[in-house]
Amino acid sequence: MNGMWKVLRRRWKYLTAKLSGRWEETADPAVQLEQAIGEAQDQHRKLVEQAANVVANQKRTELQLNRAMQDLENVNASTRRALAMANEAAQRGDTAKAADYNQTAEAFANRLIATEKQVDDLKTMHYQATQAAQQAKAAVQQNQAAMQQRLAERQKLLSQLDQARMQEQLNAAMTTLSQTVGQDVPTLDEVRSKIEAQYAKALGTAELAGQGVEARMLEIEQASVYSEAHQRLDEMRSEMGLPSGDQPAAVGPGTPAQQALGAGGPGGQATGATTTPNQASDEVRAQAPAPQGAPEAPEAPAPGQPAKAQPAPPAS
Repeated sequence: MNGMWKVLRRRWKYLTAKLSGRWEETADPAVQLEQAIGEAQDQHRKLVEQAANVVANQKRTELQLNRAMQDLENVNASTRRALAMANEAAQRGDTAKAADYNQTAEAFANRLIATEKQVDDLKTMHYQATQAAQQAKAAVQQNQAAMQQRLAERQKLLSQLDQARMQEQLNAAMTTLSQTVGQDVPTLDEVRSKIEAQYAKALGTAELAGQGVEARMLEIEQASVYSEAHQRLDEMRSEMGLPSGDQPAAVGPGTPAQQALGAGGPGGQATGATTTPNQASDEVRAQAPAPQGAPEAPEAPAPGQPAKAQPAPPAS
């Protein structure tokens, strides 16, 4: 029976300790801090009440001492008065009155002795009560300083608790960026890898498409269209008397069309004739120097004149 009772007590203590540990792990530190501060405030309030009782006892003994000392003075004065009256009666020859006054003086003397003893006791009690009151006041002051320090420490601990909770939330947020939250939620690294793979595949497909025959054919067709459009624009500029697209317009007086016209004859005067692209090519070929050793080109005959006979080239 004793063994079973011992086992039950051990198991009860074990369960109590286990539940207490779990409760400590799940308890809110802010609530526990407020509980500790509240308990300290209750203890301080009880200490103040006890110190007030000690100081009140000291004040009460002080009042009793003052009253006993006043009674002592009164009894002392009455005893002296009785002795004086007894002496006066004896001088007058009234022995009866003298005996009565002496008896009264003895009674006052007995009361005086009792009062003096009471005063001595009250002095001792007042001294002890005064020391206790001083100790109680010092204890209240020390506890008050400790309470102020605890309140300041509470603010510091609450601030640290807020920082700790914020850091825990930040750690949890950073963890969710690198770890899987659930089965259906991908991580940021997985999403990044998927996007990079898709982007690389698109770049590779575009690069392979640009190297094909159809792409080169399309590029050649676009170049032909661009060249034809450029030639058409040059012809339209020539018809309008405007400079070509790659030459700046001449700066001078006159209309824009006259500024755009080139000098066609001697003295830089405009001839008024429009030069076609074929004629411009002939002029360029005519101004180019002939290669050495090559026969000179025959001059073109004037209109209405027969062509001149050219000498035969020497036999090699």
